[in-house]
Amino acid sequence: MSKPKILFVSQEILPFSPESHIAQTCRQMPQAVHERGKETRIFMPRFGKINERRHQLHEVIRLSGMNLIIDDSDHPLIIKVASIPQIRLQVYFIDNEEYFHRKAFMHDDEGNLFEDNDMRMIFFTKGVLETVKKLGWAPDIIHCHGWFSSLMPLYVKKLYGQDPHFSESKIVVSAYGNEFDGVMSKDIQKKVAFDGFESEDIAFLKKPSHVNLLKSALQFADGLILGDDQVSPELRQYAESLEIPVMQQYTETDYLAATDEFFDQVLVAKPELA
Repeated sequence: MSKPKILFVSQEILPFSPESHIAQTCRQMPQAVHERGKETRIFMPRFGKINERRHQLHEVIRLSGMNLIIDDSDHPLIIKVASIPQIRLQVYFIDNEEYFHRKAFMHDDEGNLFEDNDMRMIFFTKGVLETVKKLGWAPDIIHCHGWFSSLMPLYVKKLYGQDPHFSESKIVVSAYGNEFDGVMSKDIQKKVAFDGFESEDIAFLKKPSHVNLLKSALQFADGLILGDDQVSPELRQYAESLEIPVMQQYTETDYLAATDEFFDQVLVAKPELA
């Protein structure tokens, strides 16, 4: 029996991002799951504040070079890779000069969300999926962390669902407390619609608040992990209405082992892994 394959997709990972609960979780969790016998891959955006020399990022030429169509325009995809110090795990970075070379993450100097975060999210989502295809690697679970990865479930289930790399993939979403106030660019629904989704598939994107982005993700998810005790009651109630498995990570003494067991629970429906 082959090892279950887990794809981690996150907006933050230590040591490449500033220390935060998400970044720390995404540093520890892939290692713990790997050590418990699962095969892992890790992806994040190559934000401009990441010091390439310090972290020894280098371009993977065989994976770079394709163009992604975002809202009817072409954008070149560059893939870089670096190793997490002290452990034998690589992180793949999705890069593009227009979207990720500014010296910031998701906010400008005034603390406002970038207007093009919608385009950056779409590019990141497609970039991950196209790179995984190029790797010839079919994940059994795709585990999404942070609102920047919230389009991943929609694209996996509705756009890439017939692709043999993703047709059997399960989606797990880790939700955290409110990561931004208000709404991001309201054009995100129109730009995502360019890829041919049905209106009901992208209804939550009409008002792209933090909660609605995560609702959009959970709409196509197979499991939810509550990453902290600040997750909104509205999101919890929506997850209950979907009747998907829910794990309360913050109540677990050993949440890393509990997460690995939760993955096994989500995978039960896959006969080849039963």
